[in-house]
Amino acid sequence: MSILFVLLTFLLIITITYFIKGKDEVLQASAGAQPADPRMRLELGFEIPKDYAFHPGHTWAIDEGRQNARVGLDSFAANVLGKVDRIEVAGVNRWVRQGQKLMTVTSGSTSVDMLSPAEGIVISVNPEVINDPNAAVRDPYKSGWIATIKSPDLATNMRNLVSGPLVAPWMQNTLGRLSTMAAQSGAPVPVAADGGVPVSGLLSKLEPVLQRRIIHEFFLT
Repeated sequence: MSILFVLLTFLLIITITYFIKGKDEVLQASAGAQPADPRMRLELGFEIPKDYAFHPGHTWAIDEGRQNARVGLDSFAANVLGKVDRIEVAGVNRWVRQGQKLMTVTSGSTSVDMLSPAEGIVISVNPEVINDPNAAVRDPYKSGWIATIKSPDLATNMRNLVSGPLVAPWMQNTLGRLSTMAAQSGAPVPVAADGGVPVSGLLSKLEPVLQRRIIHEFFLT
Protein backbone atom coordinates (compact mmCIF):
# COMPACT_ATOMS: atom_id res chain seq x y z
CA MET A 1 0.00 0.00 0.00
CA SER A 2 2.82 2.43 0.86
CA ILE A 3 4.48 1.78 -2.51
CA LEU A 4 1.21 2.48 -4.29
CA PHE A 5 0.81 5.71 -2.30
CA VAL A 6 4.32 6.84 -3.30
CA LEU A 7 3.64 6.09 -6.95
CA LEU A 8 0.34 7.97 -6.89
CA THR A 9 2.01 10.94 -5.20
CA PHE A 10 4.77 10.95 -7.79
CA LEU A 11 2.24 10.91 -10.63
CA LEU A 12 0.29 13.71 -8.97
CA ILE A 13 3.43 15.88 -8.71
CA ILE A 14 4.27 15.28 -12.37
CA THR A 15 0.72 16.18 -13.40
CA ILE A 16 0.70 19.38 -11.35
CA THR A 17 4.14 20.39 -12.68
CA TYR A 18 2.99 19.69 -16.22
CA PHE A 19 0.07 22.11 -15.96
CA ILE A 20 1.82 24.76 -13.85
CA LYS A 21 4.84 25.04 -16.11
CA GLY A 22 2.83 24.47 -19.25
CA LYS A 23 2.97 21.57 -21.61
CA ASP A 24 5.16 23.44 -24.09
CA GLU A 25 7.84 24.15 -21.52
CA VAL A 26 7.92 20.55 -20.28
CA LEU A 27 8.29 19.26 -23.82
CA GLN A 28 11.04 21.74 -24.62
CA ALA A 29 12.93 20.82 -21.46
CA SER A 30 12.81 17.12 -22.39
CA ALA A 31 14.00 17.57 -25.97
CA GLY A 32 16.07 20.74 -26.11
CA ALA A 33 19.57 19.48 -25.31
CA GLN A 34 22.37 20.65 -27.57
CA PRO A 35 23.39 18.20 -30.30
CA ALA A 36 26.77 16.52 -30.44
CA ASP A 37 29.47 18.02 -32.65
CA PRO A 38 28.77 16.93 -36.24
CA ARG A 39 31.45 14.84 -37.89
CA MET A 40 32.33 16.75 -41.06
CA ARG A 41 33.77 15.35 -44.27
CA LEU A 42 35.09 17.27 -47.27
CA GLU A 43 33.76 16.09 -50.62
CA LEU A 44 33.73 17.93 -53.97
CA GLY A 45 34.63 21.11 -52.10
CA PHE A 46 31.69 20.86 -49.66
CA GLU A 47 31.82 20.30 -45.91
CA ILE A 48 29.12 17.71 -45.27
CA PRO A 49 28.00 16.54 -41.82
CA LYS A 50 28.01 12.75 -41.53
CA ASP A 51 24.62 11.05 -41.00
CA TYR A 52 22.66 14.22 -41.83
CA ALA A 53 19.99 13.90 -44.53
CA PHE A 54 18.82 16.81 -46.68
CA HIS A 55 15.45 17.90 -48.02
CA PRO A 56 15.54 19.32 -51.59
CA GLY A 57 14.25 22.58 -50.07
CA HIS A 58 17.57 22.91 -48.16
CA THR A 59 16.66 21.85 -44.67
CA TRP A 60 18.30 18.92 -42.90
CA ALA A 61 17.37 16.20 -40.43
CA ILE A 62 19.35 13.84 -38.25
CA ASP A 63 17.92 10.81 -36.48
CA GLU A 64 18.65 11.15 -32.76
CA GLY A 65 16.85 7.97 -31.71
CA ARG A 66 13.48 7.43 -30.03
CA GLN A 67 11.75 8.71 -33.19
CA ASN A 68 13.28 12.17 -32.67
CA ALA A 69 14.65 14.16 -35.60
CA ARG A 70 16.62 17.33 -35.05
CA VAL A 71 16.21 19.69 -38.02
CA GLY A 72 17.70 22.92 -39.35
CA LEU A 73 18.83 24.94 -42.38
CA ASP A 74 21.67 23.64 -44.53
CA SER A 75 24.79 25.63 -45.41
CA PHE A 76 23.43 26.55 -48.86
CA ALA A 77 20.35 28.20 -47.30
CA ALA A 78 22.47 29.85 -44.60
CA ASN A 79 24.80 31.44 -47.14
CA VAL A 80 22.11 32.48 -49.62
CA LEU A 81 20.17 34.19 -46.82
CA GLY A 82 23.17 35.76 -45.08
CA LYS A 83 22.08 38.01 -42.23
CA VAL A 84 18.82 36.78 -40.69
CA ASP A 85 16.56 39.13 -38.76
CA ARG A 86 13.87 36.74 -37.59
CA ILE A 87 12.95 33.04 -37.58
CA GLU A 88 9.36 32.05 -36.86
CA VAL A 89 8.87 28.32 -36.26
CA ALA A 90 5.67 26.29 -36.10
CA GLY A 91 4.71 26.12 -32.43
CA VAL A 92 5.46 23.25 -30.08
CA ASN A 93 2.82 20.49 -30.32
CA ARG A 94 2.06 21.42 -33.95
CA TRP A 95 1.95 18.56 -36.45
CA VAL A 96 3.98 19.25 -39.59
CA ARG A 97 4.16 17.16 -42.72
CA GLN A 98 7.34 16.33 -44.60
CA GLY A 99 7.73 18.89 -47.37
CA GLN A 100 5.31 21.40 -45.85
CA LYS A 101 6.10 24.72 -44.17
CA LEU A 102 7.97 24.46 -40.87
CA MET A 103 9.31 28.00 -40.48
CA THR A 104 9.59 31.45 -42.01
CA VAL A 105 13.04 33.06 -42.19
CA THR A 106 13.18 36.83 -42.67
CA SER A 107 16.22 38.64 -44.00
CA GLY A 108 15.70 42.36 -44.54
CA SER A 109 12.54 42.81 -46.56
CA THR A 110 12.58 39.21 -47.82
CA SER A 111 10.76 36.38 -46.06
CA VAL A 112 11.30 32.75 -47.06
CA ASP A 113 9.13 29.83 -46.02
CA MET A 114 11.25 26.74 -45.34
CA LEU A 115 9.95 23.18 -45.55
CA SER A 116 10.09 20.46 -42.93
CA PRO A 117 12.40 17.54 -43.71
CA ALA A 118 10.38 15.25 -41.45
CA GLU A 119 6.76 14.60 -40.55
CA GLY A 120 5.59 14.62 -36.96
CA ILE A 121 4.99 16.75 -33.89
CA VAL A 122 7.27 19.68 -33.08
CA ILE A 123 8.44 18.89 -29.55
CA SER A 124 11.05 21.61 -29.11
CA VAL A 125 12.24 24.84 -30.69
CA ASN A 126 15.81 26.07 -30.23
CA PRO A 127 15.53 29.22 -28.08
CA GLU A 128 18.97 30.37 -29.26
CA VAL A 129 17.83 30.85 -32.86
CA ILE A 130 14.69 32.64 -31.71
CA ASN A 131 16.76 35.09 -29.61
CA ASP A 132 19.67 35.24 -32.06
CA PRO A 133 18.49 34.18 -35.56
CA ASN A 134 21.99 34.49 -37.01
CA ALA A 135 23.01 31.43 -35.00
CA ALA A 136 21.35 29.46 -37.81
CA VAL A 137 23.76 31.10 -40.27
CA ARG A 138 26.93 30.94 -38.16
CA ASP A 139 26.60 27.29 -37.19
CA PRO A 140 23.74 25.68 -39.15
CA TYR A 141 24.61 22.08 -38.26
CA LYS A 142 25.04 22.40 -34.48
CA SER A 143 24.12 25.36 -32.28
CA GLY A 144 21.96 26.83 -35.06
CA TRP A 145 19.55 23.87 -35.18
CA ILE A 146 15.92 24.94 -35.46
CA ALA A 147 13.62 22.33 -33.90
CA THR A 148 13.13 18.74 -32.83
CA ILE A 149 10.33 16.69 -34.35
CA LYS A 150 8.83 13.48 -32.95
CA SER A 151 8.33 11.46 -36.13
CA PRO A 152 6.43 8.15 -35.82
CA ASP A 153 7.70 7.02 -39.24
CA LEU A 154 11.13 8.59 -39.15
CA ALA A 155 12.86 5.76 -41.02
CA THR A 156 10.62 6.30 -44.06
CA ASN A 157 11.05 10.07 -43.78
CA MET A 158 14.83 9.73 -43.82
CA ARG A 159 14.72 7.49 -46.91
CA ASN A 160 12.88 10.28 -48.73
CA LEU A 161 15.81 12.68 -48.19
CA VAL A 162 19.18 13.13 -49.90
CA SER A 163 21.87 11.38 -47.85
CA GLY A 164 25.22 9.61 -47.90
CA PRO A 165 27.22 9.71 -51.14
CA LEU A 166 24.40 11.55 -52.94
CA VAL A 167 24.78 14.75 -50.89
CA ALA A 168 27.93 16.21 -52.47
CA PRO A 169 26.78 15.72 -56.12
CA TRP A 170 23.37 17.18 -55.18
CA MET A 171 25.03 20.26 -53.66
CA GLN A 172 27.31 20.59 -56.69
CA ASN A 173 24.29 20.43 -59.01
CA THR A 174 22.49 23.02 -56.88
CA LEU A 175 25.37 25.49 -57.19
CA GLY A 176 25.57 24.86 -60.92
CA ARG A 177 21.88 25.66 -61.36
CA LEU A 178 22.27 28.79 -59.24
CA SER A 179 25.21 29.98 -61.35
CA THR A 180 23.26 29.39 -64.55
CA MET A 181 20.25 31.35 -63.30
CA ALA A 182 22.48 34.23 -62.22
CA ALA A 183 24.39 34.29 -65.51
CA GLN A 184 21.18 34.34 -67.55
CA SER A 185 19.91 37.32 -65.59
CA GLY A 186 23.22 39.22 -65.58
CA ALA A 187 23.44 39.00 -61.77
CA PRO A 188 26.78 39.01 -59.91
CA VAL A 189 28.73 35.73 -59.75
CA PRO A 190 26.88 33.82 -57.00
CA VAL A 191 29.57 31.40 -55.87
CA ALA A 192 32.35 32.10 -53.37
CA ALA A 193 35.96 31.95 -54.54
CA ASP A 194 36.48 28.43 -53.17
CA GLY A 195 33.50 27.20 -55.17
CA GLY A 196 31.98 25.38 -52.22
CA VAL A 197 29.22 27.75 -51.05
CA PRO A 198 27.16 30.66 -52.41
CA VAL A 199 28.26 34.21 -51.64
CA SER A 200 27.00 35.11 -48.16
CA GLY A 201 23.84 37.19 -48.33
CA LEU A 202 23.44 36.58 -52.05
CA LEU A 203 19.65 36.89 -51.94
CA SER A 204 19.75 40.49 -50.71
CA LYS A 205 22.05 41.47 -53.61
CA LEU A 206 19.55 40.41 -56.30
CA GLU A 207 16.61 42.11 -57.94
CA PRO A 208 13.20 41.17 -56.45
CA VAL A 209 12.11 39.18 -59.52
CA LEU A 210 15.26 37.04 -59.41
CA GLN A 211 14.93 36.70 -55.64
CA ARG A 212 11.49 35.13 -56.04
CA ARG A 213 12.74 32.83 -58.80
CA ILE A 214 15.58 31.59 -56.61
CA ILE A 215 13.31 31.11 -53.59
CA HIS A 216 10.87 29.10 -55.72
CA GLU A 217 13.60 27.08 -57.44
CA PHE A 218 15.74 26.20 -54.44
CA PHE A 219 13.49 26.50 -51.38
CA LEU A 220 10.41 25.15 -53.20
CA THR A 221 8.06 27.79 -51.80
